[in-house]
Amino acid sequence: MTHDDDTDRTADGRAVDQRAIKSAHASNMTGKSVRFRDESGIARHGRLDGDRVVVGGRTYDVEDVDLLAPVEPTKVVGVGKTYRSQIEELGEAVPERPTLFLMPPKAVVGPDATVILPNDEDRICFEGEIGVVIGEECRDVPSADAIDVVAGYTCVNDITNFDRVDQGLVQAKAFDCATPIGPVVAPPASVPDDPMLELHLNGEREQRTSLSKLLFPVEELVEYASSGMTLEAGDVISTGTPAGVGPIHDGDTVKITIGGVGTLTNHIVR
Repeated sequence: MTHDDDTDRTADGRAVDQRAIKSAHASNMTGKSVRFRDESGIARHGRLDGDRVVVGGRTYDVEDVDLLAPVEPTKVVGVGKTYRSQIEELGEAVPERPTLFLMPPKAVVGPDATVILPNDEDRICFEGEIGVVIGEECRDVPSADAIDVVAGYTCVNDITNFDRVDQGLVQAKAFDCATPIGPVVAPPASVPDDPMLELHLNGEREQRTSLSKLLFPVEELVEYASSGMTLEAGDVISTGTPAGVGPIHDGDTVKITIGGVGTLTNHIVR
C-alpha cells in the first residue's frame, strides 16, 4: 500500500495542514479542497471531485469518509458590524473601521459536527458568515495584494452567546464548538464574483446576503487583519453577519450555503 507522507496526520499534525494549504494555494488549484478522516482514522487533505475525494492516486467515496473542518486555523479572525442591514437592525452607528476579535482553534468544528451548547445559557444565536481562508503566512498585506494571499472561501457559523457579551467577546464567542467551518475551501476561481449567503434554521430561511454588501471589502479586511499581526496558512477571516441573527436550541439544524462553496450543516444539542 502506498504511504502518502504529505497527507497523513503525524505527530506534527499542524505542519501537514500548513503544507497542504500552501500547496493548493501555490498551484492555483481550481478544485475544492477538503479535509477528512479515512477508514483507518487518518486525517487527510484531498480534492473534492463530485461525490469523490481524490488524494494523489487514490479515490474515496465522500459517503465513506468523515469530513472535518477543511483547515486547522491557528486562529479565526472575527469581524463585527460589516453589514449595514445588521447595523440598522441593532440601531447602531456605522463604524469607520472593522472591529476584530479572535476565536481559538478549539472553537472550530467541521461539517455535520454536533454543536454542544453551554449549560444554563438561553441567548445563544447563529450568525452565518462568509469565511476567507488565508493561503500563506503574511503580515502587513496592502489591500492591492490581498487576493494573492487568499486560498479561497468557506462557510462559517460564528455562534454567539449573547448572555456573555457584556463579559467580553472571549466569553461570548470562544467556547468549544462555537465556530463551525466547512465543508470545503473553494478557490476564488470557482466562486462567483458576488456569492450569495443563505442560512436556514430547521428548513426556514433566516439570513440572506451577498459578498458585495460588506461595508469593508475582503481586500480591506485582509489588510486590516494582517496589520501588525501575522496570519498563517489556514487561518480564517470570518467576514461578519447580516441581519436576521436568531437563537438556536437543542434539536435544531443549521445550514449555511454560499454560492460556489456548498452547504455547511450542523446539529445543535445541549
